Amino acid sequence: MFLKKLKNVEKRYLELEKLLSTPEIISDREKFSTYSKELGDIKDLYEKTKEYKDTLKEISDTKSLSSEADMKELAEAELDKLEKRRQELEKAIEILLIPKDPLDEKNIIMEIRAGTGGDEAALFAGELFRMYLRYAERNNWKTELISSNPTGLGGYKEVVFNIIGKGAYSRLKYESGTHRVQRVPKTESGGRIHTSAATVAVLPEVEEVDIQMEAKDLRIDTYRASGAGGQHVNKTDSAVRITHIPTGTAVACQDERSQYQNRFKAMKLLRAKIFEVAEETERKKRAQNRKIMVGTGDRSEKIRTYNFPQSRITDHRIGFTIHRLEQVLDGELNETIDALITADRVAKLSNLK
Repeated sequence: MFLKKLKNVEKRYLELEKLLSTPEIISDREKFSTYSKELGDIKDLYEKTKEYKDTLKEISDTKSLSSEADMKELAEAELDKLEKRRQELEKAIEILLIPKDPLDEKNIIMEIRAGTGGDEAALFAGELFRMYLRYAERNNWKTELISSNPTGLGGYKEVVFNIIGKGAYSRLKYESGTHRVQRVPKTESGGRIHTSAATVAVLPEVEEVDIQMEAKDLRIDTYRASGAGGQHVNKTDSAVRITHIPTGTAVACQDERSQYQNRFKAMKLLRAKIFEVAEETERKKRAQNRKIMVGTGDRSEKIRTYNFPQSRITDHRIGFTIHRLEQVLDGELNETIDALITADRVAKLSNLK
């Protein structure tokens, strides 16, 4: 089965190379782009496949040498090296055989909302917001606020923002769900530990070509912004609410000073939400087919607990625990994210076999 898959990859790679050299494909921009992308996607796998086949041949040739008395010791030492290389290549190829998520290279829109816990939940939502901003900064990704509903204590009832950077979705898609915090709130005089929660949703940013919305299906309302924001507040109708009538999905944006900027950001958020609704059925189908499920992306799923007294963070989906809470909240998320990616790969590999 393994070798058959590799043979198919080789066949397709050579077929694509041939197609991309033909005049009719070269003159068809759309087909040329599609085939070029497919060729690029399987290039690493093709090269690893060639290396794997060369290694198998070397193993076979070396085994024949080991039957000769004067070459036996040297051949056996070489065989050890070649067998290790074969195993390494098999692991690398297995990972490359996992179907790629077509959304992985996308930018993301992240929504964080305070859940149960009142002011403490809002403060925690603010800490999660800062954690993801720091993580983006560490990866040299850009961030852009879309909308926010801050509280007087420095927290957020809700905050929506863009993270712009190659591979942002591939790294942060596992963050969707309910995040719980266990600690003594600053407002608690009795020193009792409280449990509060905030929900996170990670949406891939989509372009107009990815999701079609007709003007007749949109209701656009403008109103005066409220809350912090400077002189424009309550003086101009700069805030925008857009409702997608067929699904009832509504988004609002008021953080920018101009109605145009708020409308642009609201449309970006609405496209992401409509796309997410369309993807939900497929995601559930994919999740049901897994032997191990890292996460469904459902924000009602309790995915992680942040325990302050023990400086502990536990990801419940994979039973992963680390005692570096302060560093994680400062954006050092790679250890946790890498563990989730590994678990997801293991699950997908088990389904390939």
